[in-house]
Amino acid sequence: MCGIAGFYNPDRNYLKDKSYYENILEGMSQTQRHRGPDDSGIWLFQQGGLSHARLSIIDLTTGRQPIKKTEAGKTFGIVYNGEIYNTKELRRDLEERGHFFSTTSDTEVILTGYMEYGPDFAKQLNGIFAYAIMDPFRERLCLCRDRSGVKPLYYTLRDGEIIFASELKGIFAYPGIRPVLDRKGLNEVFSLGPAHTYGDGVFQDMREILPGHMLLCSRDGFRLKCYWKLESRPHEDSYEETIEKTSFLVQDSIRRQMVSDVPICTFLSGGVDSSLVSAVCAAELKKQGKRLTTFSFDFVNNDKYFKASTFQPSQDRPFVDQMVQFLDSDHHYLECDNGTQADRLYDSVLAHDLPPMGDIDSSLLHFCSMVKGYNKVALTGECADEIFGGYPWFHKEECFKARTFPWTMDLGTRKAVLKDDFLDYLKMDEYVMETYERSVAETPVFLQDNPTEARRREISYLNLRWFMQTLLNRMDRASMYSGLEARVPFADHRIIEYVWNVPWDMKTRDGVVKNLLRQAGKGLLPDEILFRRKSPYPKTYDTNYEALLIQRVREMMTGGSAPVMEFLDKKKLEELLTSPSDYGKPWYGQLMAGPQMLAYILQINFWLKKYHISVV
Repeated sequence: MCGIAGFYNPDRNYLKDKSYYENILEGMSQTQRHRGPDDSGIWLFQQGGLSHARLSIIDLTTGRQPIKKTEAGKTFGIVYNGEIYNTKELRRDLEERGHFFSTTSDTEVILTGYMEYGPDFAKQLNGIFAYAIMDPFRERLCLCRDRSGVKPLYYTLRDGEIIFASELKGIFAYPGIRPVLDRKGLNEVFSLGPAHTYGDGVFQDMREILPGHMLLCSRDGFRLKCYWKLESRPHEDSYEETIEKTSFLVQDSIRRQMVSDVPICTFLSGGVDSSLVSAVCAAELKKQGKRLTTFSFDFVNNDKYFKASTFQPSQDRPFVDQMVQFLDSDHHYLECDNGTQADRLYDSVLAHDLPPMGDIDSSLLHFCSMVKGYNKVALTGECADEIFGGYPWFHKEECFKARTFPWTMDLGTRKAVLKDDFLDYLKMDEYVMETYERSVAETPVFLQDNPTEARRREISYLNLRWFMQTLLNRMDRASMYSGLEARVPFADHRIIEYVWNVPWDMKTRDGVVKNLLRQAGKGLLPDEILFRRKSPYPKTYDTNYEALLIQRVREMMTGGSAPVMEFLDKKKLEELLTSPSDYGKPWYGQLMAGPQMLAYILQINFWLKKYHISVV
């Protein structure tokens, strides 16, 4: 993976001040250096500039970016972040059409495909990507993002100029761009966070290219174009055919995503999702006489403190041990202690440029930094629950009936620490309801659905557009902060398209959660793993960790320079600190209310201070 950035204005001539704008491009690249520590490059042209920080995975010697190609005396250029998994087929087609290649990189294939087919070439891509292409014939810049939104791409518009980057910090590296929060942004943080409205960059005037969309920038203006969206239609395959097709799509996606010129590894939790990915990878590598490297994550002494709950029914370690033996993998058990997890809360903010998911983010970021010591590419089991219906809110009646986001049904914990006048200003319930209703209204309707199925489709859509995006952001930022490329085979758009229209009865036949995926994995895993009850990403149950957070929040409260205290009620916060924690009550998704809220407060405070954020 990589970091891309740049700027464009069709009515400017940036070459008149060449060194000044080249320095800006260098600065934008350097700001995102963690995403691509292996190389960097810039290209300044009359109407704009492109910047790139490279993590070398494919074509290690000749794949440097920006890549430029000249046709009829005019030069096209591209910067790109991602991996294309059908590169060979696309390249073969383009060669048959008379095109020649000077590299073996997928980057050059994208640029050449654009030159042949135009912007709609994006429809032919199977992969995860965000790219910017300078098109001299049409005198425009094309910004494009993959269908599932795996790779990020932010932008802002200013006086006819567009400034864009993989991460918000890349945009803030451009002179005159400052982080500002208005009422909408404050609601994104306090009412919806760590989720954020898709397409919204939280900061004032910051936007994000929507998944499955491209932004075409020219003298005619800035036009957002959708090139892919979900469609609801009848599912005509039998149950057996559905299992067979799902199995093929899942295995094909995993095999395609193994493409790499450096060794790959997998994250292995002992759950069905990561175990399926690991099993397919191990089998493919075994054919080549190679052994798969796997990693599992946990917390120091978690076996001592663990308490089973509705959300976390069992520990992962026994199931990981079983899978390691089954796969014969080269396995590494990674652990995180309390102090590291608390310290990494702030690194996690720097990775996101926003307050993220508390210690669920900080610990993953730490684990990814440890994995990077062994490998540069990892395959994960992320996104299966959103696609196949694995979360509790797909099944619980109270979640099913709730007219709000089912992973944040109760705003009480959030409101409990905020000042009364700030609550009046935010109007949290109103903001959340408006955002929720707007999203639900976008759900692709299938007229033959009965009310129950229609509601299930709404919940599925919300998961794909909201919850999955939060987790994809987490995986991208946590991994790329250390220059690790984390791939997500279940987010393949072919799987999403197919499973979207599979009836709920097939997805949960015989009352088995994620039954379709489990049946599709028959023969690949031991039944104890294949039908293991869902257990989410691990978290610490050590009360000493919460005590450490409480200590840090108290230090923040009494330090005299905590910007978050402008919004928090000191007396209310003290009540939270002295109240017994309910480790079974969720704050966001399946995250525990007490420790996560404290971690989130610390992250918001650090974010406001570190980024010198203005509130208007």
